[in-house]
Amino acid sequence: MYALIMAGGVGSRFWPKSRSRSPKHLLSIVNERNMLENTILRLDSFIKRSDCFIITNEEQKPNIIKKISRFNEENIISEPMGKNTAAAVGYGALKLSMLDEDATMVVLPADHYIKNTEKFVSLLVNAADFVDKNQQSLVTIGIEATHPETGYGYIQVGKQVEEGVYCVQNFAEKPNMETAIRFISSGDFYWNSGIFVWKAKTILKKIEKHLPELHESLMKIKEALLENKPEAVIERIYKEIKSISIDYGVMEKAENVKVLLGDFGWSDVGSWLEIYRLKEKSKYNNVVEANYVSIDSEGCYITSDNKEKVITTIGLKNMAVIDMDDSLLITPLSRSQDVKELVSKLKARKLNQVL
Repeated sequence: MYALIMAGGVGSRFWPKSRSRSPKHLLSIVNERNMLENTILRLDSFIKRSDCFIITNEEQKPNIIKKISRFNEENIISEPMGKNTAAAVGYGALKLSMLDEDATMVVLPADHYIKNTEKFVSLLVNAADFVDKNQQSLVTIGIEATHPETGYGYIQVGKQVEEGVYCVQNFAEKPNMETAIRFISSGDFYWNSGIFVWKAKTILKKIEKHLPELHESLMKIKEALLENKPEAVIERIYKEIKSISIDYGVMEKAENVKVLLGDFGWSDVGSWLEIYRLKEKSKYNNVVEANYVSIDSEGCYITSDNKEKVITTIGLKNMAVIDMDDSLLITPLSRSQDVKELVSKLKARKLNQVL
């Protein structure tokens, strides 16, 4: 079994800590290790390091090499540029199929939090066993939803096909709050974790069927790799690839999609509100990572990179204050999903020095 860890995103909802050169998955958020390192360590108990691969982009590769210990640099697959998850999954599956034509692969993001590693690993082993017996299947992992969440996609679960394995009835994009509440109350919607298990050859066949232009590009890349053509050739091919997610491009259209349900303390750590939920709270339900003095302030997340700077608040409720040397974010925790839109505005203003 092989692992493909997707580590090419920026995590714009985690701005101002997450930047293009120091993205979320290279930050130490939940413990002293960075998120990518935690992801690799979770896989160590059942996937050899030599069978674990990271897919990233040229800009981030040097930092990944620097920040990850005991990892073979040859196992870092570098995309010439980010083209969303369908291209990343396809390129990774192509590389693995060239190493092992019968490769089973688990695909997972680099920046997720998993509380119970034992349960997590057990579920992935079960998923791999199912795929080995049902090689035309695509398996995804659904997470029991603990609250209505607008930052996650959802999976509607259908009939059970064998113990612990269900048909996927529908995929749903990130909903508004009213729809998220309806999903939770229905009882058959689960969070879409973005974690997948399948045969590399099977996902390539599904890409050929549902994203034929991407498949054509991947076959050109395969030819270039086999003929040891310069990286510039692969870059030229990659530029032609359309940006689309694996969920929208393949999973929502494919047949034989199954889901296993997980309950292992999962979070995609996608917003400041999620960080607040995960962290230990003080007496007044504040999360404090700063030299902080307050009056009548409750339910806040306060953090600063400068531990000598004194952060003070009066009467602040349910807010995030994220202080960096070159930027400051102040937002209601309930609106932390909107940070992504704020980053778009910063880009439009060409404030690249803080991105």
